[in-house]
Amino acid sequence: MKTKVYLIVVQLIFISFLQADPQPPKMTREEYIAQYKDDAIRDMLKTGVPASITLAQAMFESDNGNSTLAREANNHFGIKCHEEWNGETHYQDDDVRSECFRKYKSVLESYDDHSEFLRTRQRYAFLFSYDRSDYKSWAYGLKKAGYATNPQYPERLIKIIEENNLHVLDAAASPDDAVYASVSPPVNYKRQAEPITEVAIVEQRKIGELNQTQYIIARQGDTYQTLAKELDLMPWQILKYNDLKKTDRIKEGETIFLKPKRSKAQADFHVLEQGETMRDISQKYAVKLKALYKYNKIEEGIQPAVGEKISLSKKKPA
Repeated sequence: MKTKVYLIVVQLIFISFLQADPQPPKMTREEYIAQYKDDAIRDMLKTGVPASITLAQAMFESDNGNSTLAREANNHFGIKCHEEWNGETHYQDDDVRSECFRKYKSVLESYDDHSEFLRTRQRYAFLFSYDRSDYKSWAYGLKKAGYATNPQYPERLIKIIEENNLHVLDAAASPDDAVYASVSPPVNYKRQAEPITEVAIVEQRKIGELNQTQYIIARQGDTYQTLAKELDLMPWQILKYNDLKKTDRIKEGETIFLKPKRSKAQADFHVLEQGETMRDISQKYAVKLKALYKYNKIEEGIQPAVGEKISLSKKKPA
């Protein structure tokens, strides 16, 4: 009798699985533009951020609206909660487990919040001196202001805009303006060679990668200000990515990361050697310093003993 009941339950589960709604097909780039271009126009007329920039950033960062964050939270820019957020929230793993992301009632609300984010941060203020038709200046300005660490971020946005003729949206006076009614690549469109802004850097300094994080080796006389200028980063990025203070001096031969370090290392643990600090370990394995303190239940600023095993992930060392 129990066996029969068990088989019936299994059959019912199997039938329900077969009847479950399949995953919706992925949205194409063309479908994304057709569905959200009006929202981008409305946002532009309200905030001044070019519609082409909003769409290109949203498409790039949400995988054309197919990311989990976009589908479940209408969040097309990956904006996290931050202290000032009082709206709905969505939690998913990112740099750390179960991070808080903003959840919106509509995609337009996501667009508006993204534009307000740019409007209310001082480091982006200079962008609004550009004409809204000057999408290239906006793209390079976002990188200069520290919006993204990807060295090719401006070129990626410009490529999306030009391949899809999105710049025509920036001339619209309303969502009903016929000037942007047909958004499609121009006939005989031929993409121009993308400018590589990092060539000079590569020629002067070898860029390495550790734990999927790009880095350079500091030279004599380097400071976080000079490196920021040379690498087209903001000074605070050099400090934050490398757990430095403004009063710290950068030493010749020191590893300097160009992007945020990872939340865990590829190795399981490190045995602390004489003269090493927790920051030294953080730089050696490209793992965030705060994460190291957390994994090892050590108060920030406390130095563990020589010979102690330092966990480089949530897994405890044996």
